[in-house]
Amino acid sequence: MVQAAGHIDRLMGWMGSLADPTRLRLLRLLEQQELGVAELCDVLQLPQSTVSRHLKVLADEGWAASRRQGTVHLYRMASADLDPPARRLWLVAREQTEPWPAVRQDQVRLARRLQERRNESDAFFASAAGQWDKLRDELYGRAFSEQAMSALLPEDTIVADLGCGTGQVAARLAPWVGRVIGIDSSAAMLRAAKARAEGLPNVDLRRGDLTAIPIDDSVCDAALMLLVLSYVVDPQAALMEMARILKPTGRAVVVDLLPHDREDFRQRLGQRAPGFELENIRTMMAKAGLTVVRAIALPPEPDVKGPAMFLVAALRR
Repeated sequence: MVQAAGHIDRLMGWMGSLADPTRLRLLRLLEQQELGVAELCDVLQLPQSTVSRHLKVLADEGWAASRRQGTVHLYRMASADLDPPARRLWLVAREQTEPWPAVRQDQVRLARRLQERRNESDAFFASAAGQWDKLRDELYGRAFSEQAMSALLPEDTIVADLGCGTGQVAARLAPWVGRVIGIDSSAAMLRAAKARAEGLPNVDLRRGDLTAIPIDDSVCDAALMLLVLSYVVDPQAALMEMARILKPTGRAVVVDLLPHDREDFRQRLGQRAPGFELENIRTMMAKAGLTVVRAIALPPEPDVKGPAMFLVAALRR
């Protein structure tokens, strides 16, 4: 008896909350779109006190839910939280209110209000387009873009960072992949890399020459060689080794300098080669068993003082 009485009380509450034309109109709107009180007043052509009073009834009976966004409360129909009997009752009410002229008028005004939202957004971006990159960097920084792209990598990926230097790239990759193996011939560089990678258990740093990489055959899903090839005594041998450690269809990425005549720059940086022609890199990769899938000159970044660079991506055959 107690359980039956509870069911009847809920039913009477649901029916009572729907027994008002304004509340039915509100629910029809909130089923379609999350809206603020001012927007609901605009669409329904009713004062705020009236709209707020009816919203409270709907919220108390579980028909509507709200969330705070800044200084505004946004309302929506709590469709996912409705009991099945309440959901069936609402479907009947919605069907029966479909022919109402007031409902058709609400739909016209809702469409106009949503278009105004889009226009406001378009106006913002139209005015901000010229300064958007600067504004976004000031408000949000730049790291999130790199993190979003890194999150595209499978979590079990094994990456070789060949010529890892101070471990900057390895440390950035580590949170997103299964394992990073960093290789460098410089003890000083590796000490700096170990300090940077402290607390990153999936970073494995090893000392070794890139013409004899201390990694077994077919271990890595991907291998990077970033601004390293210009320092290598035998670039062809390094690319052969890069291919050897990759799994079948593993991906190799090389970034280095395009040919330049800045001898002072080469000597100051201790580089052996003054850059590479893209066609030469293609040929060397083919000899190493790597199929080039992309080879591009990278657009120079503003205020960068070094020579222009290239990027080549390839797959192990």
